[in-house]
Amino acid sequence: MKKFILLAAVCLFATAGVYAQSRSKEIGFQSDNDSFLAQGSDRYYTNGFFLFYRKGLNIDTSGTNKPIKLANAVFGLELGQKIFNARSGRLPNASYVDRPIAGYTYVGASLNLLAKDESNIKFTGRVGVVGPAAGGYPIQKFIHKTFGFYQLNTWQYQIQNDVELNLTADANKLLARASWIDLTASGYVNLGNGFTGAGVGPMIRLGNFNQLFQSVSTQSTASRFDNSRLLHKQEIFFYYKPMANVVAYDATIQGSLFRDHPVAGTEEITLDKKPFIFSNQFGVSYASNRIVLDLGVVVQTRDTKQMVKSTHQWGSVGLMYRFN
Repeated sequence: MKKFILLAAVCLFATAGVYAQSRSKEIGFQSDNDSFLAQGSDRYYTNGFFLFYRKGLNIDTSGTNKPIKLANAVFGLELGQKIFNARSGRLPNASYVDRPIAGYTYVGASLNLLAKDESNIKFTGRVGVVGPAAGGYPIQKFIHKTFGFYQLNTWQYQIQNDVELNLTADANKLLARASWIDLTASGYVNLGNGFTGAGVGPMIRLGNFNQLFQSVSTQSTASRFDNSRLLHKQEIFFYYKPMANVVAYDATIQGSLFRDHPVAGTEEITLDKKPFIFSNQFGVSYASNRIVLDLGVVVQTRDTKQMVKSTHQWGSVGLMYRFN
């Protein structure tokens, strides 16, 4: 946790005096882990790591004879992995598994269309795998061995291999704004054999933020347009984003949609997903000439009916480097 705080401080102060300029490309990562919160927990959604590449596209912003007047469009590529534990990675026996153990690894591509009226919709397609092929066990084993954590003994119960095809649509719409605060309606829809569901909620920003067509909030800092139209030459703001989520299917909990469980010849454990989950996300975002930084915390209600803890939480660090 100290290393990530130090990294954030270095990035922030090193670029504090530099005005943000138009940069059409960016590359970076996001790391999620419950240990970032220094609570000594190692449960449920315990680790995630993601690599991103984004590129602002050439578009016609005149809006002539077009129903939607675009202000920006961003193409993205991503590679990611999520790891899920039960209440711990070391349990006496299978009866203690209150959340299925799973790894999920995927590749994806996205198109983010951002309108001048500060609404946007982002389409993402992902192809991935849940199960031993996702590499969750060797990655977690490596982390535990490297940092001297306890020895794992629950991965024999993990969700078995299954290929996941998923489409996601994320949308935002500005509702109200004053000089230092604004309110946005946010939502998403997931559809596929891995994850199906939807969520909706408000997003509140406090500080120096830019319009939603070129902001950290909508993953749209990559742009081919100059920054003369923006509210601020730099972004630095706090945000709060509560969300109500409906879950129709989750392959990391229920396993393959097209197979009986447990899979014959394995010790696979699947459980019952909660149909409704409430999450709270809050943090701070910063964007300068070269650096985009996001530090966040997510607190979420249980996602299986069997979970012994009513909530779980994790920290998130995102860092992007902007270039032309």
